[in-house]
Amino acid sequence: MRAKFALTALILVSGCSLAPTYHPPAIPVPTQYKEAAAALPGWTTASPMDASARGAWWVAYDDPVLTDLETRAEAASPTLAAALARYDEARAQVGIAAAAEVPEVDAGASITRERVAAHAPGNTLGVPVNNTDKVIEGTLSYDVDLWGRIRNTVKAAKANAAASNADLASARLSLQASVADAYVRLRGLDARADLLRRTVEAYNRAYELVSTRHAGGIAAGMDVSRARSTLASALAQVSDIANQRAATEHELAALIGAVTTDFSVAPRLEAIALPPIPASQPSTLLQRRPDIAAAERRMFAFNAQIGVARAALYPDVTLGLAAGWQTTSGALLSTPSTFWSLGPAQLLQPLFDGGKRRAQVRLSRAQYNEAAADYRNTVLTAFRQVEDGLAALRHLSAEEVAQRDAATSAKKTTDLSLIRYRDGAADYLEVVTAQTEELTSEVTLIELQTQRLQSNIALVQALGGEADSPQGQNSLTPASRR
Repeated sequence: MRAKFALTALILVSGCSLAPTYHPPAIPVPTQYKEAAAALPGWTTASPMDASARGAWWVAYDDPVLTDLETRAEAASPTLAAALARYDEARAQVGIAAAAEVPEVDAGASITRERVAAHAPGNTLGVPVNNTDKVIEGTLSYDVDLWGRIRNTVKAAKANAAASNADLASARLSLQASVADAYVRLRGLDARADLLRRTVEAYNRAYELVSTRHAGGIAAGMDVSRARSTLASALAQVSDIANQRAATEHELAALIGAVTTDFSVAPRLEAIALPPIPASQPSTLLQRRPDIAAAERRMFAFNAQIGVARAALYPDVTLGLAAGWQTTSGALLSTPSTFWSLGPAQLLQPLFDGGKRRAQVRLSRAQYNEAAADYRNTVLTAFRQVEDGLAALRHLSAEEVAQRDAATSAKKTTDLSLIRYRDGAADYLEVVTAQTEELTSEVTLIELQTQRLQSNIALVQALGGEADSPQGQNSLTPASRR
């Protein structure tokens, strides 16, 4: 009866856990985004999508080259490969921790050959004796998890593995966004290169006109110098854009894991669609964002580690068992001598360690508090990034409309100034000023279009990977030049 009572008590105690009850910190969540109320026409509030796969969100931009680059990045990016390896490491740590929950069984065999002296103690024959000792044995050891130390270690390892999986999703989303961002910048540079090509052609025609008028004695030599200066300036910008494009192309190569020497992206002027992005309810952001999920799981892991540290203050009980066969003569399996031993049943109670274990408890609590603060900061940062993205798209849209009008007006001014110059009503300085303003206006327009696409991609990333079907609302094509 005593044995049964002791066994029952041991089983009941082994179900204890000294980890605090886990409660994620409460964070106020708004009912809707502040900037969503003034979002672009066509934006909608999406239903919760926290359980749905993020999928290939970049296909909403309706660009086959971008889709190909994203596919290549998924397959060959070293950054993503490293994140996957870290996840595999975390999963292996779960297996290591979980192994302590079950008894450890070992098997061994040994053979010893010895010569016993004639007068050695225990030798009653009075002559030297040769002995061969053959042993096969198995051992079992088990750490009785009385206070939940092992179970909480496993919980912490599983939570860290889940956090690592979320880190992998974050790395994947960040890589996808980086590829898309570099690609739209590349296409913006293609549009600027095309604009400069047409600008050089226009400036060259103007230079020929001024040179002809100067040869006929109509135009001053200063007009020729001004025309040559504007043409040379445009040619210099062509080289600068080519340099920026090469660097951006090299950036893309590194992102997708390709060798820069063997990688190139052909220039392309087709429009990139700017899809509307459904702004989910703020509450779903906590579930969609992988970085938030990773922060929450790490907070849970540190909470479990408090239980591990507290369990070290209490006795540790281990059980042992050994059994096998042994013989000093004859065949081991036909004429063996069996043996077994039960134990040791060991109880180890820490008495004095200079406060080390209690300091470990305080350390675990401090680590949990730090993780909770990091979680709250991650959530607040996520809301800020979404609001920033919504505001940027709204304001950039209005800015692009105004800038397009400015570019159109600047082109008209250039056309009128050339007519006035041909008619002798203005000098060439007026033409140069108008040409410079027109080029600046159109470059600014292309930059705004690129920024809108970049902000759109950043918002997709801020929402955890979420986009709608392409609507063709944006183009990187500058105002046409006649």
